[in-house]
Amino acid sequence: MLGASGGIGAALVEALATSGDFAKIYAGSRSGFEPSRLKVESLNFNLADESTLAAAADRIGAEGPLDLILVATGLLHRGTHIRPEKSYRELDAEVMAEIFSVNTIGPAIAAKYFLPLLHPRRRSVIAFLSARVGSIGDNRLGGWHSYRASKAALNALVRCFSIETRVRNRDAIAVALHPGTVDTSLSMPFQRNVPAGQLFSAEQGAAHLLDLIDGLTPAHSGGFFAWNGDPIIY
Repeated sequence: MLGASGGIGAALVEALATSGDFAKIYAGSRSGFEPSRLKVESLNFNLADESTLAAAADRIGAEGPLDLILVATGLLHRGTHIRPEKSYRELDAEVMAEIFSVNTIGPAIAAKYFLPLLHPRRRSVIAFLSARVGSIGDNRLGGWHSYRASKAALNALVRCFSIETRVRNRDAIAVALHPGTVDTSLSMPFQRNVPAGQLFSAEQGAAHLLDLIDGLTPAHSGGFFAWNGDPIIY
């Protein structure tokens, strides 16, 4: 798990640890993760520092292949400087670079080092948290330019990853997942207009995602799916 200190990430780690399906869970984050379960091992990395991703992958790879890799990192807003744009007039090169660094480039470089760790001879999954607003075909409102574009770029990369992993292992699955609106610090400023019953707790969001992952087959590889299994157009 990369992004274990976030709201969804921490809930995913807890759900994985209590499922009994995994012998060990690596909980990776920049700030550090305090494991609450014996089978959870903290893993430090910095998405902006490729050497830390390489070192983390080396550490894990020494212990054997992985059945599941989750990349749950993301940036939508920070303080008063980074906010979703309402118009192209608000675009700022430095803000765009920061958002793409976290939402697109960081996960891509993580894939560079972690994709080779997927189990080569049985079903294995790498899933990246994306967002429905990253769908180009479904964009009818505009706005949120940098976030939308960074997630759309991530989705395109996931499709590329799926093609390459299929060559190595036809049972490997690479997907982009939309968790819905989850009650975390990322969504908090934008929850006012969420319809009743469509704001999920972090625990609900994690459960939805893991149920979805459990049902994936190699035929789904390269796809972009909502939390309930519905495919999302790119």
